[in-house]
Amino acid sequence: MRLSRYLAHGGVSSRRAAEELIRAGRVTVGGETVTDPARDVGEHSGVAFDGAPVRPAPRTVVYVLNKPRGVVSTAKDTHGRRTVVELVRTPARIYPVGRLDADSTGLILLTDDGELANRLTHPRFEVPKTYLATVARPPVREHELRKLREGVQLDDGRTTPARVRRISPTQLEITIHEGRKRQIRRMLDAVGHPVKELQRIAFGPLRLTDLAEGASRRLTPAEVEQLRRYAPDRGGAGGRAPRARR
Repeated sequence: MRLSRYLAHGGVSSRRAAEELIRAGRVTVGGETVTDPARDVGEHSGVAFDGAPVRPAPRTVVYVLNKPRGVVSTAKDTHGRRTVVELVRTPARIYPVGRLDADSTGLILLTDDGELANRLTHPRFEVPKTYLATVARPPVREHELRKLREGVQLDDGRTTPARVRRISPTQLEITIHEGRKRQIRRMLDAVGHPVKELQRIAFGPLRLTDLAEGASRRLTPAEVEQLRRYAPDRGGAGGRAPRARR
């Protein structure tokens, strides 16, 4: 990983401050001063700050959960409702990546890596999210599909183009790259087909596959790296991404 990120994860400073520390010549790698924040390092590189070794950054923990209906996508709930965090057994301090509203089901990620979570939800990276929507007032006609694909005018602006596939008269598969509040539901309302059921079936490279409702599993290191490639570290995503409900 980048040297500046390694220092930030090792608790030396924030990533931006770490870049300045590196440029000031206060960081060594393998006993040699390094002034490039983008230098690639790992746990065996011998990174030190002002002569003191920097411990390796902790390994990122990411879980995928098949969220049931009625469970809220927060770490805690003031109304006593069950949360997605409660469904994942882990000693790590995790929280959801974005949100699904309580009535929606399907794939949601949880992680202890705030930086990765922010990049996965930030509009800049356009990480695709795919949903299976069961709608009222079938069938969805071609001109309505075209509106969804080209962009729908909502009260907070026009949506960006979506990928839409009609699976049956009552079911659509929709892929979006945005993260507006309850976006899929509002898009389908706008074309005259309110949502009866909504399930997220994919997030970036990950698909729900055969994970049972309410079950979770920890992603492998290879799967975590796949996620990182969808939202690569480019020195910051320009601020904290909004948490949106779909």
